[in-house]
Amino acid sequence: MLFSSVPGAIRLTVTDAQCQLRIEKDGAPTLAAMFCDGVLSVELYYDFDARPLCLTAVAAVGDELCLAVYPYRIELYCDGILCDEEWPCGEALFIGADAVVNKACAETTDLPVRGELSGAFTGAEGWRPGGGVFVGDCMPFVHEDRYHVLYLWDRHHHRSKWGRGAHQWAHISSKDLVHWDIHPMAVSIDDPIEGSICTGSHIFDGGRHYLYYTVRKSDWSPATIERSVSDDGLHYEKDRSFRFTLSENYDRASARDPKVIRGDDGRMHMFVTTSETASGNGALAHLVSENGDDWQEIGSIYVAPDRDQPECSDYFYYHGKYYLIFSHHGRAQYRYSDRPFDGWVIPEEPEIPCSSVPKAGIFGDRILFAGFRGIDGYAGVMTFMEADTDGDGVMRFFSVAEMTENL
Repeated sequence: MLFSSVPGAIRLTVTDAQCQLRIEKDGAPTLAAMFCDGVLSVELYYDFDARPLCLTAVAAVGDELCLAVYPYRIELYCDGILCDEEWPCGEALFIGADAVVNKACAETTDLPVRGELSGAFTGAEGWRPGGGVFVGDCMPFVHEDRYHVLYLWDRHHHRSKWGRGAHQWAHISSKDLVHWDIHPMAVSIDDPIEGSICTGSHIFDGGRHYLYYTVRKSDWSPATIERSVSDDGLHYEKDRSFRFTLSENYDRASARDPKVIRGDDGRMHMFVTTSETASGNGALAHLVSENGDDWQEIGSIYVAPDRDQPECSDYFYYHGKYYLIFSHHGRAQYRYSDRPFDGWVIPEEPEIPCSSVPKAGIFGDRILFAGFRGIDGYAGVMTFMEADTDGDGVMRFFSVAEMTENL
């Protein structure tokens, strides 16, 4: 048998045969590798879902393919280059299977060593990592003299892990908005129950960096609000002791996108996308904490006029006004107020023209929004927009001077 346990890896040299490898159990396929028109496709079956997980790589006869299977991730390499990933859940049906068709072209091998994300590039407008990876929701923030963008690392346009997304948080930053550094993955999936690491926010508090997010569960059980912590702002560890769900006053399964700030009152405030149970309308639940560890619901900072949930909220103070950002029906918009948590004014033109779910970082005295522009569905390339305000708090939008399209 090729796979006797997990983790494990197999290697095969591509031939001109259409069926490169097929592992069966009780006459049914549990793993199949097919080669057609220069593409090698691998299907793997788990008891969690009747549909297979599928990975692909552009290949040619004679190429060396390596398939690495972990409890929470699958990797497909071609000639040592990572080409595709998937994220499984449940029992792998090909483990211990004896019936193998076309076994001669495949053999067990050592697990590949995966390198840490690093590097640099110029020009973030229109940028994406490449290699089959797209940019999803962006979460910009500013720390000291750098503009950072955390973003959802997307493969398969939200279709990974049987449609749960399997998003993780990647990280880039720049001092001048021209030259950008690629940092290690900030939050990775490392447990099969994690269906996706949803959008959230960064806060620097008490000398440490915190990332707050919700974890969409593979079994669609209530999403948990969790966090990761870092001392240097580049290498994060999950805080396994921190985890909670919203109360039954809200739709707990759809809870996501927590925005955390330190308020003028000295307390920490969190805004979470969800719906109110009583009305069914979308809402931003408002929670407060004295210490960042224990959180209490105090109502909603915003309730939508319909059932659409206000996504990917953002919040900041700028030139005497408080700003609340969210996206409704795919359109980003803002409100402003003289008070921190109520009295919101709807401007005459409330939409933010920065493509999908933009959020802001205050870079010096500049409001810089980061979002994504979709390609063939969810996720695509990174995009930016700058804003300032008039004396009344109304925003004006324009292109970022340092940004040029990354083609």
